[in-house]
Amino acid sequence: MVNADVVEDAVRNLDGVVVRTPLERNSRLSTVHGAEVWLKREDYQPVRSYKLRGAFNLIAALPQAQRQRGVVCASAGNHAQGVAYACARLGVPGKVYLPRNTPRQKRERIAALGGDMIEIVVDGNSYDEASELADRDSASTGATIVPAFNHPATIAGQGTIAVEIVEQMVQQTGSEPDLVVLPVGGGGLLAGCATWLRARYPKVRIVGVEPLGAACLGAALAAGEPVRLPKIDTFVDGAAVGKVGDVTFPLIRAADVEVGVVDEGRVCMEMLALYQVDGIIAEPAGALSLASLGDAVQVEPGQQVVCVLSGSNNDVSRYAEVVERALIYEGRKHYFLVEFPQEPGALRRFLDQVLGPDDDITLFEYVKRNNRETGPALVGIESARREDLTPLLQRMARSGLTIEPVSADSPVFRFLV
Repeated sequence: MVNADVVEDAVRNLDGVVVRTPLERNSRLSTVHGAEVWLKREDYQPVRSYKLRGAFNLIAALPQAQRQRGVVCASAGNHAQGVAYACARLGVPGKVYLPRNTPRQKRERIAALGGDMIEIVVDGNSYDEASELADRDSASTGATIVPAFNHPATIAGQGTIAVEIVEQMVQQTGSEPDLVVLPVGGGGLLAGCATWLRARYPKVRIVGVEPLGAACLGAALAAGEPVRLPKIDTFVDGAAVGKVGDVTFPLIRAADVEVGVVDEGRVCMEMLALYQVDGIIAEPAGALSLASLGDAVQVEPGQQVVCVLSGSNNDVSRYAEVVERALIYEGRKHYFLVEFPQEPGALRRFLDQVLGPDDDITLFEYVKRNNRETGPALVGIESARREDLTPLLQRMARSGLTIEPVSADSPVFRFLV
C-alpha cells in the first residue's frame, strides 16, 4: 500500500503547499556528541509541525462527493492543525476531536487555521479516547476519517520528510546521512520515512524514538502485533499514543528499524537546552529525537546525524512543569514528608542541621494539629548537584526526625508534578 514511488508521488502532491523546511547543523549537539548533528526543522511549517504533510496529502485526494460530506479526525493537536489548514485551503468542512490534555495554545491555533471550515470538540482523556469519538462521528455522519497516522496517504505524506532530508544533506555535505532519528507516536512518520529510505538508501541507519510513558511500538514489536498499553503518560502529547497503527506497524517491522525509549525527564532537559542555548521553542515530541542522542541512541564520532525536530506547538504555561520534570530527572529535586515536633525552634533546627549550603526549600506545606506532639510537613528540596542527595539523606538520618522520601510511584507524587 505504501512504497517509495507512492512517497515520491506525495512529494509532487505537496509541492507549493508544505514548506521545504531547513536542515540546520546544531553546534551544541555536534560538540556534545562528537558528530555532525543536523536538525530537520519541521517547526517551520505553517502549522508548526510535520503533520500538515499527511493530512493534506489525504484530503486533497478525496473525490468531490466525499469532500462535500466533510472530514473528521482525532488529534493531540498537531494533526488537527494540519487538517484545519487543509480544510481551509481546499474548502472542505471538517471536525476535530481533541483529548482534554491538549494545550490551549494548540486549540487556539486549530481554530485560527481552520476558520469557518473547522469545528472543534474537546473530549476524552487521551488520543485513543478522542479517536473512538471521531470514529463514531464518521459512522453516523458519513464524514471521511483522516487518521493521524494509520492511513497509506497520511504515511506517504509524512514520508516526504525523508526525501527532503537526503536531498538537502547531499547538497550541503555531498553524501547521504549516516543516521536518521525520528520521533514515534502512532508510527506514521517512521513508517513513511523508513519505507522510502530502505528502498532508495538502504545503508542509512534508522531509529524511531518513543517516550517512556507511551512506548506502544516497542510493545508491539515484542508481541508481534499492535497491542494497547494499559496506561500512558500523556506529557509528550504529540507522541502519547496507546496503540501503534495496524497499517504503520507492518511497514516499520519490514523496514527493520531500531527503536529506542527516552524518559520524559530527559525530554524536558532537551527542551530547556533548545530554548536557553539554541533559541528554539520545541514541544515535548519535537525534542524527543534530540533527547535520545547519547542515551537511547548511540552516535559514532564523525557521523552525519539527522534528528527530526517535529514541532513547536508548546504552551508557554507548561514550562514550569518542564523545569520540574527536568530537575527531578537530573536528581536535583526531591520531596519528603517530615514529622516536625510541635515546639519552638523545630524548623530552625531542620534548616541548620539538615539542609546543606547549596540546598534550597522550594515547597513547604505544614499542618499544625494542636492535640498532637508532631505535625506533618511536605517539603520540596532543590540541590545544586545530583551528588548532594547522599549527604542530605545522611543528615536527615542523624536529625532524629521522622522523614519519608516521596517516591515517583507514590500517589502523592502525582499531585506535585
